[in-house]
Amino acid sequence: MPDVKLGMDGTLLNWLKNVGDSVKQGEIIAEFEADKATVEVEAPANGVLQELKLEVGAEAKEGAIIAIIGEGSGAPAASKPEAAAAPSVPASAPQESDAVAQPAATNGNGHAASVTADGRVKASPLARNVAADKGVDLAQVPGSGPGGRIIKKDVEGFTPGAAPAAAPVQPAAQVSAPAAPLGGRNTWGKLPEGDDIEIIDVSKMRRAIADNTLLSKQQTPHFYVTVDIDVAALLALREQLNASLGKEGIKISVNDMVVKAAALTLRQFPNLNTHYYGDKLVRYKHINIGIAVALPNNGLMNVVARDADRTTLSVMAQQNKEMAARAREGKVKPDDIRGSTFTVSNLGPFNVEQFGAIINPPEAGILAVSSARKAPIVLPDGTLGVGQRMKVTISVDHRVSDGAEGAEYMMAFRTLIENPMRLLV
Repeated sequence: MPDVKLGMDGTLLNWLKNVGDSVKQGEIIAEFEADKATVEVEAPANGVLQELKLEVGAEAKEGAIIAIIGEGSGAPAASKPEAAAAPSVPASAPQESDAVAQPAATNGNGHAASVTADGRVKASPLARNVAADKGVDLAQVPGSGPGGRIIKKDVEGFTPGAAPAAAPVQPAAQVSAPAAPLGGRNTWGKLPEGDDIEIIDVSKMRRAIADNTLLSKQQTPHFYVTVDIDVAALLALREQLNASLGKEGIKISVNDMVVKAAALTLRQFPNLNTHYYGDKLVRYKHINIGIAVALPNNGLMNVVARDADRTTLSVMAQQNKEMAARAREGKVKPDDIRGSTFTVSNLGPFNVEQFGAIINPPEAGILAVSSARKAPIVLPDGTLGVGQRMKVTISVDHRVSDGAEGAEYMMAFRTLIENPMRLLV
């Protein structure tokens, strides 16, 4: 599964390539349905697709290897996982093809290798059932299926002691999902009972959000800096820009302007455009701002405004609108949701006075943007007046930065917002 930090498992919707097909790095080979979106899997290297480790309809755990790409001709292109050819067959009655394919490698004794590079036996579900019934050690069975996979007839015709254990084949590349952070678990004991409660299963999306935020709060030392910003000039400029862009169907939001200001400020503070990796820091030259999007089913997803410091406001506004729409429809593209270096979370539309956001690791910071509100202010002549104010809070990873730098960033950010013409330069 692509490394888009969705933090969840996925269900295989479709293989777009067969075993034996040549693939190029970046070519789409499969489609997965995750809880937040349908995502595409890209080949991580050039080569030949030698083995598919997942059947259509099966779920892939994060970190699982789903395919092997290596050198050579691989197996014939006709061999997909057996269940993919017969999706209507229930799991309790598995079927498989007995077609014999040329093995991709042997175990040194003329037998097809039946063990993966990580030591797991390659066998169909039916072959495993037959082996269990007969008491056969699958590690001793040579496989005649695609890529050396053990199929039913291999087990039925196997004589103990006739073949040594298969040696592992070293693949050129493995297609895998990111490692899962934390498992969801009940830490409060037995569930309450009674007619006055309803027990609801936690969705995979909610578990993913729980895992990611818990991991961040447990392992990332957050500190917070809040500033109160005069947004009267920003709101006035936005009104003027939208009036001039109306004929083109482009509408710039307050959040688009905030994202632009956050990115331009990061130019001055590249340390906050850095990711923490234990004993190493990765500082990015591109500034890609993740934008938190609320989803219809009470979830959230971050889409990514790439090169936000260099993209014009009108272009960014259109791109952000399209990505947010795809996110809400569950039809995102991989580039929509990966590669962020810093994040903005905006609860302005919900009449929020102030909040602090949880950092999206391994990023070093996130901006929490509250609502623009009318508030009493002291005018330059000392009299009271009514102004437009907005509170913004930055959360910073204390392993990467310190309070002074966080405060300096917010001062520079406030200067941009209160002098918004600079966003157009």
